[in-house]
Amino acid sequence: MQLPTPPPPHEAAGDATLAWVAEHLGDLTLEGPDAVRRGGHVGGQTAADAALASLDISGYARRRSVVLPVSGRGATRMSPYLRHGLVPLPEMWKAVAGAPAHDRDKYRDELLWQEYSRHLYARTGAALGRSIKHEQPRVGPAWPEPWPAEMACMEAVVGELEGEGWLVNQTRMWLASQWAVRAGADWRDGEDLFFQHLLDGSRAANRLGWQWTVGTGNGRPYGFSRWQVEKRAKALCRSCQLSSACPIEDWPETGDLPRVDGPDLGKDGFDGGPAEVQGGGAEQVWLTAESLGDADPALAADDDRPAVFVFDEPLLRTLRLSGKRLVFLADTLGDLATRREVEVRRGVVAQELAGRSLAVTHAPVPGFRARAAQVQPQEVHPWLWLVRPRPSAVGSFTAWRRSSGAPAQASPPRGRGRRR
Repeated sequence: MQLPTPPPPHEAAGDATLAWVAEHLGDLTLEGPDAVRRGGHVGGQTAADAALASLDISGYARRRSVVLPVSGRGATRMSPYLRHGLVPLPEMWKAVAGAPAHDRDKYRDELLWQEYSRHLYARTGAALGRSIKHEQPRVGPAWPEPWPAEMACMEAVVGELEGEGWLVNQTRMWLASQWAVRAGADWRDGEDLFFQHLLDGSRAANRLGWQWTVGTGNGRPYGFSRWQVEKRAKALCRSCQLSSACPIEDWPETGDLPRVDGPDLGKDGFDGGPAEVQGGGAEQVWLTAESLGDADPALAADDDRPAVFVFDEPLLRTLRLSGKRLVFLADTLGDLATRREVEVRRGVVAQELAGRSLAVTHAPVPGFRARAAQVQPQEVHPWLWLVRPRPSAVGSFTAWRRSSGAPAQASPPRGRGRRR
């Protein structure tokens, strides 16, 4: 079913986009059509370019873990644009080349972590939803509510997750550790909640982050306690009704985590997509949610070629994403439509694209492989890897970086699965 083209996000302060999503996609959202609202980012290449142009990572290494005050945060908020290909990782890597060395290296470490997550997901696919190496820790009886609103730290961070659709890395670890390590809830269910709400939500980055934080990825859970809140957001403890009886006063003791038979993390079975363009002469570009920016290779190959995007109705009906995620996508399509013809559809992807002459950029996710096999695009462009895949183990970030040809940096990202 063809939909009207979404309006540009800058028109009517985005209200027209909210109305568009409510009317055409609202029944597929978590909240329903009457509660569609915007998250903390405007989607689209124009917004991404503006964010990149104003980017300054000076002080990033020192302030990246700041939670409060918000004005003191060093996180760049670029992740939604990276996730949807509005700023490809290689472009982001170059953009910070002139930053102070320590900040540049720390930021590039995070970009490499994102690339590692994509390599890992391309290698394991849906199996990344299984614990990689260890059983999930349990430190006591399960809590009736994993993120209790009575805890000021949880109320504030969950409110930001549900309202803004974006969190700093520190509070992502708070929520994951509290959910799985403290409260004993299944990490997969918590990761699903993240995926529903986060504008940068991806199975690659989400699942890797949760597994390393809760210890299933490396056997060393991140222990959430009052100590982190006092250090990163002391005002939350001062305002908390449980301040004198804090349920996370001490470190959780998890002990050694039993090993599990997880997904194969070896060197083989890797689908990184073509290294060169395959085929040619397609009449239209098929856009996927992985790559919606002007730098998408299939788009960039021909400035006049129209594009088509399909909101995958069966998938969205299953996922029940928050409306703010679909608003971000609608923003992006509406913005793109100011520069070229964009056709927007809703339905089963293979049916909506049947019989078309299509160019597409390979996406390193299992859903793309399945749909491409049905659609059979005429022209396939390489994915814009920061590190082109080659046979290398993906069992740990450090081993992957050493064997994959990834650029050497000062140190691996801190906080991944560490106690403090």
